Amino acid sequence: MEALITEIRRKFAEDQFEFSKHAVDQSILRHIRVQEIREVIANGQIIENYPQDKYGPSCLIFGLTEAKRPIHIQCSYPTRSLIKIITLYEPDLNKWNDNLTQRRPSNDDN
Repeated sequence: MEALITEIRRKFAEDQFEFSKHAVDQSILRHIRVQEIREVIANGQIIENYPQDKYGPSCLIFGLTEAKRPIHIQCSYPTRSLIKIITLYEPDLNKWNDNLTQRRPSNDDN
């Protein structure tokens, strides 16, 4: 996983990324700026890995902006020429543990 986040950071630093339409819509709706995305990628960690994702391998990154805003970013693996940001959001404390790195058990399981 360390090699994966290192390569994602390198591609972001070189502006080798793009947004899906959904990610653009979500960034506008949730007021998440590109600079905040860069900050999260620079200091974040991969918390979930989706190597079998139907649209291609991807992962979920959690990090904090310089202002300490927590953000989750799902993006493609860096095997693509451009990393695709699939979605992004502020994690909901009702759905994630206190450090926002693991999903809480769903109440739907009861």
